[in-house]
This record gives sequence, structure tokens and C-alpha cells, in this order.
Amino acid sequence: MLARSCLRSTRAIASARNSAVTITKRAASSSRSGSAADSPLRMNIAAVAATTVAAGSIAWYYHLYGPTAHAMTPAEEGLHAPKYPWVHEQFFKTFDHQALRRGFQVYREVCASCHSLSRVPYRSLVGTILTSDEAKALAEENEYDTEPNDQGEIEKRPGKLADYLPSPYPNDEAARFSNNGALPPDLSLIVKARHGGCNYIFSLLTGYPDEPPAGAQVGDGLNFNPYFPGTGIAMARVLYEGLVDYEDETPATTSQMAKDVVEFLNWAAEPELDDRKRMGMKVLVVTSVLFALSVWVKRYKWAWLKSRKIVYDPPNSGKSRH
Repeated sequence: MLARSCLRSTRAIASARNSAVTITKRAASSSRSGSAADSPLRMNIAAVAATTVAAGSIAWYYHLYGPTAHAMTPAEEGLHAPKYPWVHEQFFKTFDHQALRRGFQVYREVCASCHSLSRVPYRSLVGTILTSDEAKALAEENEYDTEPNDQGEIEKRPGKLADYLPSPYPNDEAARFSNNGALPPDLSLIVKARHGGCNYIFSLLTGYPDEPPAGAQVGDGLNFNPYFPGTGIAMARVLYEGLVDYEDETPATTSQMAKDVVEFLNWAAEPELDDRKRMGMKVLVVTSVLFALSVWVKRYKWAWLKSRKIVYDPPNSGKSRH
């Protein structure tokens, strides 16, 4: 009896020890699993917070400085041009062709004496600004060099529709000499080459004050214009009331002439705008129809698969096994 009781006590002590070890292991495993479950959550929270801070920093920087790089000081950059509601910038609008015709008249009578338009041929004016006869007559007013003849002499010929608008100066040196050292830029791509585009050109043409403001320093031979970088521009004011007699009897105010010539210069830099918008509309219509057809075909082709019913038929457990 004594031996049995001793054996039973020894077994009880061993089972108590084993149960304590088991409880300890379970507690450790539960704590580890809890920490393991918490660590992905913490990592996700940290990733979301870091992404939010980065996106907020980028948005704040974009709000402060915008998408473009600016000059070091406002004097180097010039006054920022305001935004004007140009009709041709709307999605479903095209150029005002009457304004293009008036703008070309302003260029010929005012701007062509100093600025060239060397990338625009006469043929591009046909159907948009001038008729074919008007463009041919305008081209024949100028003379162009022909190919050298048998004696090596270059003769002159009247212009053709394939020729480009002539430059007012034979070379850059002559242009600088005639403008006190300043080189008038070519206006073919001037709208695309200036920050602000149409808004900048319009503000520049209409931004000449009667007198420079107090404290403004303008160099010799320069004119004050707040929209020009440095505020000192070699070109003087050229647009005045009634300077041009429009053939459609539109009042030739300064702002009207500036608006017309800016629209013409925008057309010169992007003559395919109307065709591109027209083609874009066709692409949108055709793409919408094809998308609708593709959705219908997809639903038709896969209807048998999406509408099928899958039924699970379990085996009959009541049958005896043999």
C-alpha cells in the first residue's frame, strides 16, 4: 500500500509539472502570436502615414510653386500674366476665323516691319485666312531667288504658294543694326516659346503704361513693361487706337488688335488645331461605339458561363458498404 501511494504521488507531481510547462508554452505562443498579429498592423499604419506625409508635401510644394520653375526674383521673371478666356482653348470650340483674318492684317501692317514669320508658307493661309486668289496675289508681291542658270546667275521670280513669308531683314546682323542691337524674334512659334502663351503676348502688347511707375529704373533705349522679364523691353508700344482699318469695320481698339494678332500667332504656332479637335471628336465617337459593342459581345459570349448553376450532390451515406 505504501508503495502504491508513493507511486501515485510521484505521478501527480509529474503531471502537475507537465501541465505547468504546457500552460507556460501556451502563454508564450499566445503572446508571440499576438505580437506577430500586431506587427503587420503597425507596419501598415506606418506605411499609410508615410505615404500621406509624402503626398501632402508634394501637394503643398505644388500649391506654393506650381508645375514650372520660376526665376530667382520677380524682377527677373516679370509680372505674371492673367488668365483670359480664349475661345480656341475650349474643347468643343475652334479658331475664330474672322479674328484670324484681322490678326493677319495687324501682323502685315504693324508687326511685319520688324518680326519675321519664316515658318508659315502662303499655302497654309488658303482656306483658313485667305482665299486661293488672295494668297497667290499676296505671294506675287514679293520676289524670291530662283535656281542658278547655266551662267551661275541667280534671278528673281514672283512668289508662289509654296514659298514662305519673307523676313523684313536679310540677316540677323542687319536686324540688330536696325533695332539698336536688339534682335526681333521670329513670331512663328512665339506663343509656344513663351511662358503663359497667349496670355503673356496679349498682356505684353497691352501692358505699356503712359509713364514708368515711380522708382522704376529703365535702361537707355528700353521701354517699361511689367510683363517683360526685367521690365525693360527694346520694343516700344506699337498698338494704338485706330491704327488699322478693318475690312469688316470692327473697331480697332488696342485690346481688339492685340487679341486678333495673338489669335493669329497662336494659329501660326498650331495650324492643325481645328483638324486635331475634329479628329479627336471622331475618335471619341467611334471608340464609344466600339466599347459598347465590346461590352455586349462579352456579355453574350460569357452568358452561358456566368448564368450556370453549380449544385453539389453529396453521396448517400445511408447505403451499406459492401
